[in-house]
Amino acid sequence: MVNSIRRIPSGFNFIDKNWGGIYRGGSYLVIGPRKSGRTLLGLQFALEAAKAAEVCLFFTLMRPKDLMIQAASLNFDIQSYMNQNLIIVVRVAPPNEIYDMYNPDDYLVEYYNDIITVVNQYNPSRIIFDELTPFVGFNNLDYLRDTFLNTLETIEERDITSMFVISEPATQKTTSIIEGLSQFVTGIIQLRKQSGTGERYHGGLVTITPNVGHTEGEFISDFRIEPYKGVTTDFSQATLMTEDYPTFGQNRRTFSMPTKLDSPNEPYAFSNIYNYNDFLLILNNQIALYKSTGQTFNLISFRLDQGAQIKGLLSINQLQNAVRQASSKKDKICVIDNKVIVLLVRGSIKGSVDLISRVQNNLPSRDENYLMAIADSISIFNLEVDERVENAESMMEIVLTADARTRDTYQPINKYIG
Repeated sequence: MVNSIRRIPSGFNFIDKNWGGIYRGGSYLVIGPRKSGRTLLGLQFALEAAKAAEVCLFFTLMRPKDLMIQAASLNFDIQSYMNQNLIIVVRVAPPNEIYDMYNPDDYLVEYYNDIITVVNQYNPSRIIFDELTPFVGFNNLDYLRDTFLNTLETIEERDITSMFVISEPATQKTTSIIEGLSQFVTGIIQLRKQSGTGERYHGGLVTITPNVGHTEGEFISDFRIEPYKGVTTDFSQATLMTEDYPTFGQNRRTFSMPTKLDSPNEPYAFSNIYNYNDFLLILNNQIALYKSTGQTFNLISFRLDQGAQIKGLLSINQLQNAVRQASSKKDKICVIDNKVIVLLVRGSIKGSVDLISRVQNNLPSRDENYLMAIADSISIFNLEVDERVENAESMMEIVLTADARTRDTYQPINKYIG
């Protein structure tokens, strides 16, 4: 049993030097403020997986293009590994709109369930969740603790190494939340920014704290964020922690009072609408999922006739809004000229018809005369993935050129919903 637990490179030289790596199947919590190197640390973790030809799931709040730019600063061609299905980028929309609900906790639990669902689909060796902050604002902290623990145990049972990124707490309430989560992970990595130093590179202090194993102990060092290296301590000698810095992982106790996580400093914009390049990245991931698991999906294109816009019946922005309101948070939307294209991740005939019907219900007016007038101006092209699809570009070409064909082309909306 002892031999089955081994250490693997973390991608961060400070951990690999002092702890000899991280435990396969272990879980690690990265705590730090914005722009402290948290995402870079996650990318370094992912790069180690890719170099070992292991599958890594990267959950992110960032736009895929921004993540690619961050990776490029490490000289890390993340796109090439995505094309090989070694790194799967999953964009997660933050749940801002749910905190005014009667019981947001049940809704937040679904996000954790989604992690397990995606893990089951891709069977990765490592996962990164960047970042967890918007998803820990439970009213009932015992419920949060149980949910997080269940997620960790499910992941660890499959020998998956995980890294969760969370913001540095600003209040006692958020400190309690993070201390509660910290008690369940294998180790904690805390980044503190150093400000006003006038240094060329950003940096600060990093503390690594063991919770399970890693008997070498707790270490602290200066770190810098350098081009092509990312988060590194190479420039200085790491020392044992002797200064009086507050750290997580000490005096861990269960929660005694429900609380609610304070809103992040920067508002998160909920949107499942993507530009063309980002949409292609997501579509390629969905095609890879289909080829590996057989899970089908549909691309549904809503085309708006120019005459409707000239007559003032409906604008492309109004159609986009109707589609956005009709789609679920898991579906992805892209607007190209006079077309609003939806990636329906759970594809079926019924699901397609239901979506089209909901779009009609979300048009600016439900007046019967209006719906009759607009019916000829909205047409639909519905494409289900099959084994002939090679990549996102070829699938999108079918959709975008359908209106130039005489067969297999756009059909009036009434053909789908009567």
